[in-house]
Amino acid sequence: MSNNETRPNDTATNVSAATGDMKLEVVVIPVSDVDRAKEFYSRLGWRLDADRSAGSSFRLVQFTPPGSGSSIQFGINLTLAAPGSAQAMLLAVSDIEAAHEDLIARGVDASEVFHCDTGTACRFRGVGARINGPHPERLSYSSFVSFADPDGNGWLLQEVTQRLAGRVAGSTTYVSAHDLAQAMIRAEKAHGEHEKWIGQADPNWPDWYAEYMVREQSGEELPQ
Repeated sequence: MSNNETRPNDTATNVSAATGDMKLEVVVIPVSDVDRAKEFYSRLGWRLDADRSAGSSFRLVQFTPPGSGSSIQFGINLTLAAPGSAQAMLLAVSDIEAAHEDLIARGVDASEVFHCDTGTACRFRGVGARINGPHPERLSYSSFVSFADPDGNGWLLQEVTQRLAGRVAGSTTYVSAHDLAQAMIRAEKAHGEHEKWIGQADPNWPDWYAEYMVREQSGEELPQ
């Protein structure tokens, strides 16, 4: 790499240092029937943050998915985009099969869990082949479920259990007790392999678990 080239992570660090953190707060999605969309996103179990109007010419409704730092807004005179034109919006989940079951239980017409024949591009319609079932190795970022709201705005659930390196910086957090439990189960399984490798019980397993879980979320190399 030449002196004139910049690593992607270096660029992100430089921008953050110069401007402060920039956190995606809201995405506006286009809908044709505000009340119908409100009912749908309420049924998903998302938190209703606001429903504000100014006469008949303006309305803003905001929802936040469970555990998300970003929200969606829709309403009247918020966007010129055509209803249903928002596509491939990603929601990260730690257990794709449990998330799929939850959607079905809420009456959502969701796809079956699927993975791609190769890579992950098949999450976009018309690109690559979709194969039913989660990724056979349960690789992070590789298992999906798709669904749409009543206008056809498209959503994707993506199973993320280990972040790409540099994707998440800062402290380790879990958005729910279920996510924390799943991380502990993965750490327990990996620790079992660690004990086989060292040939004895590991009395420092709490430290090993903690190190594994922190590295998994930050995308660092996992302990052996």
